[in-house]
Amino acid sequence: MKLSARNQFKGKIIDIQEGAVNGIVKIDIGGGNVMSATISMNAIRELGLEVGKEAYAVVKATSVMVGVDE
Repeated sequence: MKLSARNQFKGKIIDIQEGAVNGIVKIDIGGGNVMSATISMNAIRELGLEVGKEAYAVVKATSVMVGVDE
């Protein structure tokens, strides 16, 4: 797989919450870090995503927000 996005995190799928149209896929990328993505149920099926399988979390963003506690 070759992508222009530089933020590619390989990990293991630890949870898939299925909805009517979209699902939330959680990927453990190590070090106690979990990334989640909301994608279509069609994409989940087409990619054959299942808990326990390896997958990549790919982040391509034009901005990142930062916040702090008051």
